Amino acid sequence: MHLPARDAEAGQTPASASWHVELDRVSVTYPNGTQALRDVSLRIEPGEMVSIVGLSGSGKSTLIRTINGLVATTAGSVEVGPHRITELRGRALREARGHIGMIFQGFNLAERTDVFHNVLVGRFAHSSQLRTLLGIPTAHDKELALRALDSVGMLEKVWTRAGSLSGGQQQRVAIARALTQEPSVMLADEPVASLDPPTAHSVMGDLRRINQERGLTVMVNIHLMDIARQYTTRMIGLRGGEVVYDGPAHEAQDADFEKIYGRPVRPQDRLGAPA
Repeated sequence: MHLPARDAEAGQTPASASWHVELDRVSVTYPNGTQALRDVSLRIEPGEMVSIVGLSGSGKSTLIRTINGLVATTAGSVEVGPHRITELRGRALREARGHIGMIFQGFNLAERTDVFHNVLVGRFAHSSQLRTLLGIPTAHDKELALRALDSVGMLEKVWTRAGSLSGGQQQRVAIARALTQEPSVMLADEPVASLDPPTAHSVMGDLRRINQERGLTVMVNIHLMDIARQYTTRMIGLRGGEVVYDGPAHEAQDADFEKIYGRPVRPQDRLGAPA
């Protein structure tokens, strides 16, 4: 399939359109009494590529999900671009989420539906209710979807049923769906946890390229030290819901990871070199 030539690639987000993310003394306590975040304050600048590193239960997923309002804060505030997420409800929150791409560990695709229509889901927040209800995308929506698929090397699978794809291919479709939103922030919650090492490196390479080419703010939850060092420029380490490291990812030493993990580094804390 060939796409029409354009002066600028559709769906690309210029650096000026990328948003900052700021958490100010954020705490989250779940109804069962678990305190997932404790007085976290961070500022992510537009266009940064940031890894959130920690073991299971450290608060990584909770932190990411406060940024798009999927998890409500118990205290503190979350600001994303022009929006105070912690103050938004209903339609205003949905509109803000329309500019915040989200990639999940489990892909969250409609497996019986073809790739093209899965990716078009990214346009729902920007489409009229009638068009969404009737499933009638605009020509612009279609072009954004096709170009997003092309950017992650999945254009030839456009009419393939999503459930027949490999895990890595499904995650690329999920990335394309998020790109079709024309996001100002991209969040990824353990995007490579269920992938084999070569595929994980490929997906992380896609996210880094998107960050570099589009100037897009990208935040990635991971628990693997070598992935954080290799693919992100800034690393934030969480332990017990608190920030215990915040600095350049490539400068992080094994001692820093031991502080994050609360134990010596083990072989399973590394994914390994690309194949």
